[in-house]
Amino acid sequence: MTNQPKQRLLGVDTGGTFTDLVLVDGPRVRTYKLPSTPDDPSRAVLEGVRFLLGEEQALIFHGSTVATNALLEGKGAPVALVTTEGFGDILHIGRQHRSQLYALHPVARPTLVSRDCVVEVRERVQADGTVAEPLEDAEIHRVVTRVLASGCTSVAICLLHAYANPAHEQRLQHALQQAGLLVSASHLVLPEYREFERASTTAVNAAVSPVMGRYLQHLQQGLQGRTLRIMQSNGGAIHAQTAGSEAVRTILSGPAAGMIGAFVTARNAGFERIITFDMGGTSTDVGLCDREVPVTSETLLAGWPVKVPMIDIHTVGAGGGSIARIDAGGALRVGPQSAGADPGPVCYGSGCEVTVTDANLYLGRLLPDRFLGGRMQLAEERCRQAVERLARRAGLPARRLAEGVLEVAEATMAGALRVVSVAKGHDPREFTLLPFGGAGGLHVCSLADTLGILQALIPAHPGLLSAVGLVLADVIRDYSISVLCSGETSAVTLQALFAPLENRARCDMATEGVPGDALQLERALDMRYRGQSFELTIPLQDNFRAAFHQRYQSLYGFHDQQRELEIVTLRLRAVGRGPRPDLSSGIDRAGSPQPVATGRVVWKGDEAKWPVYHRGDLSSGSVLHGPALIVEDTATHVLAPNWRAQVDTQGNLILQRGQV
Repeated sequence: MTNQPKQRLLGVDTGGTFTDLVLVDGPRVRTYKLPSTPDDPSRAVLEGVRFLLGEEQALIFHGSTVATNALLEGKGAPVALVTTEGFGDILHIGRQHRSQLYALHPVARPTLVSRDCVVEVRERVQADGTVAEPLEDAEIHRVVTRVLASGCTSVAICLLHAYANPAHEQRLQHALQQAGLLVSASHLVLPEYREFERASTTAVNAAVSPVMGRYLQHLQQGLQGRTLRIMQSNGGAIHAQTAGSEAVRTILSGPAAGMIGAFVTARNAGFERIITFDMGGTSTDVGLCDREVPVTSETLLAGWPVKVPMIDIHTVGAGGGSIARIDAGGALRVGPQSAGADPGPVCYGSGCEVTVTDANLYLGRLLPDRFLGGRMQLAEERCRQAVERLARRAGLPARRLAEGVLEVAEATMAGALRVVSVAKGHDPREFTLLPFGGAGGLHVCSLADTLGILQALIPAHPGLLSAVGLVLADVIRDYSISVLCSGETSAVTLQALFAPLENRARCDMATEGVPGDALQLERALDMRYRGQSFELTIPLQDNFRAAFHQRYQSLYGFHDQQRELEIVTLRLRAVGRGPRPDLSSGIDRAGSPQPVATGRVVWKGDEAKWPVYHRGDLSSGSVLHGPALIVEDTATHVLAPNWRAQVDTQGNLILQRGQV
């Protein structure tokens, strides 16, 4: 990839409401946004590809929600679980955590593997990798027969301590594959200790990989031989064939691309401490980058632990399509239910329930004839009638109801921003808020005011930033192995323990098209004080023990240098640097910006005429003072009273709050 910087690059991000595309062709950047097709996401993807590429070739990067939706909606493939005798209930027992501690009728976690599809195997491997009970050929034959009889076509294998010795899993994997079954083996998916998390992650992969594989196969047929790479949850891209068999690594594909796009854009503009705020049609994703993109391996999705590296993102059900309703007690609720792409908000022409987008239109913060650059006319009268109907039910003036919808949605989003900042010891006032997504700019000033943030950055192409992040992505593969050894282990021994991971990484990355001289290997250790249950990830360096104590002190306010350390897991990240295209807007216009229209906007109960500026008319150094609306093809931005916006040399809008 690094030796093809001038190749056409196309980023395609599929969301719940819209599908976004960004084509980078040398210095030229073209964009396209169209409604998603939830019944078959590939239809919108292929339509966008045809519009931007025609018959031309390009390297395509895709952020997909297919694996996410399959897990959240319970539409994954039926899975059989093969596990060590005596551990058949591992997914049903879990950690025995009660998430609803005082609920008289708690909601059960959705079933990932039905009990009659669990096959126990007579074998046993000890924690040190020694075989206590061998796996016999007759037992393998019995397991294959039982799995075939279950009717499941996808199998998750998770044998006790397979991370220490995978021999038994490998034999079962080979036999099941020979029988024509799709197999996810824990020693490949997650070779780490903690049986429940390993079994859960492997079972999730077995459930979503067939769905993802079929989708990608169909998509590649429509792409007519073009190279397709898929964004992973860790912020790196991999070949579509790999993603089809390791779909668990794509669960947060789209949001991860958005974080990469936001971080790279902010860093290029001189901002390295940012809070990202991605507001789309269905949900809002937030994250905090303190000079680096945060990665975690502790994620819970649909009630199931998914212990693969993911960019640390917090999601709430508040988006432009979030539905407003009056509950049984007469209170106004907004979300998490969404109108999505079909039927969509009332103002899109088909929906019948008031959404956040409808409230923005009713209050004049969206212009009906300038949505999507004028390609989509909003149904203003239809929206007005729906808002007024809901207002009568609530016993409120229509304007107050519409502002209330936005206030409730913004309260949910502000809570999410506090989760990634205040709750983790960060002062949001020390960060720059970076909104993107189609609706982010409509709420940035209000949210910044709520959290005391003084500055915001609205990037170029904000409604398409996840697609931008896709073409900026590196090729990344993550590897791990649990070793459970002393913290005093020598550097020579650690190097020997890392060697198998590094050999596998070099082989896999060569398959991904990354040459050896372009490969970067990043080593890290999961460490803890011996006897503890959880670990901290520390980069492998000469003074990694001191770094652990320092990190522990910063998180918990104390450390103990006399206490014995333990290295639990080795982690290796293989990185092949991506093409790094220049996506700056290259503004060379001059002159003072002039309004293209005026709009009647309701703000805090008062209606007034606000000037409307088109972002394409703004030159570098231009300064706007609120109140004003700024429109562009993929988004609309509200510049609130007491805020000012200035255009930097890269086309970003830098918003600053004045003195109150």
